[in-house]
Amino acid sequence: MIRPLSRTALTLDIVGAALLFLVFTPISVAFYGPVTGSVAVQGAAAAAVVGAGLLIFGGVAIGRLSPALALIAAWLGAVLQMFAGLGPLPIDVGILLVLYATSAWGSRAVLWWGFGSALFGGFVAATFMVIVNGVAFGSGSGWDQITAGSLLLVLSILALGFAWVCGLLWRVVLRARRTRTAQLQAESLAAEEQERVRIARDMHDIVAHSLAVVIAQADGARYAAAAKPEMATEALGTIAQTARGALSDVRLLLTQLRHRQGDGPQPTLADLETLFAQVRQAGIEPRITVDPTPPGEPPGAIQLAVYRILQEALTNAIRHGDGAVDVHLAWLPDRVEIQVRNTVGSGSSQPSGGHGVIGMRERAQLVGGSLQAEREGAQFVVRATLPIGEGA
Repeated sequence: MIRPLSRTALTLDIVGAALLFLVFTPISVAFYGPVTGSVAVQGAAAAAVVGAGLLIFGGVAIGRLSPALALIAAWLGAVLQMFAGLGPLPIDVGILLVLYATSAWGSRAVLWWGFGSALFGGFVAATFMVIVNGVAFGSGSGWDQITAGSLLLVLSILALGFAWVCGLLWRVVLRARRTRTAQLQAESLAAEEQERVRIARDMHDIVAHSLAVVIAQADGARYAAAAKPEMATEALGTIAQTARGALSDVRLLLTQLRHRQGDGPQPTLADLETLFAQVRQAGIEPRITVDPTPPGEPPGAIQLAVYRILQEALTNAIRHGDGAVDVHLAWLPDRVEIQVRNTVGSGSSQPSGGHGVIGMRERAQLVGGSLQAEREGAQFVVRATLPIGEGA
């Protein structure tokens, strides 16, 4: 029944209601003063006006804090006003504000209670003015009273209903704002999640490939240290170079994660030679075939996807293969086809559902392509098709 409301908003509501009370109550007292008889009658009428004004504008003061209590207070003020035999008064503008509050900020039940109050209140007001106050047109006959009552009923319901409808429109505006805010927040969270997934995928590609090269070089250096120290020294240099490159890439990704300053420089087709050189340093000589060659400059997203897929596929070959790797790239007018074959080493099981394969498949799907990775006899084969050109 009590809505959360800031102290500032509540203070403004109370001050505004108090100012309205100070303005409309004296006018209402003066409005009925000249037509009353004795001083006692005038005093009773003034007291009733003040009491009704306190209840009605008290409801206005808590209209946003508790629309239900505000509606009850407004009804009590209206009933007190009718029991005192007073007709419409300037203080009744507060009733319109309360009805506005019920439809703008009230719960669903209070919303419809406000609607019912507008209809029933209009009927009661019209009946009261015709029967008690004797409002009529013409000669004041029965037909004139019916005509006056019908007109007053329509006017009363229109006045009260207009205030309720205005509050309902504001309720719709507030709901639309909340919906838009929630939508923007959801879009922001989705974008952040996509960014985290992308960075995690890049981190996996960089770290997995670099560590595979480092491990292969370290094993080779350990075996060659006794017989050929110069080969061990060369392997250590390769390890240092690979580790530095991986460290630089990881720092770049962490900078993006901290500051969100957009994408840094991403690998392109020109970086494939460096990738193949790292694979050769790990002791694997890939057999590379590019037929046909790229007809022009492929989109940057396609170049990045090709690089990352080959990086992960070659990393798997270093980990699980026996040194034989075949890489085939076919740059067709509407797509690029990638195929990487490596013979699985004895005693090694190259899974087709690990994080690396999942990452490659996601890379292909991000650019609208597809990827399959499966074992065919003694070989593990990765096939990918990425759309380019007009078919992308």
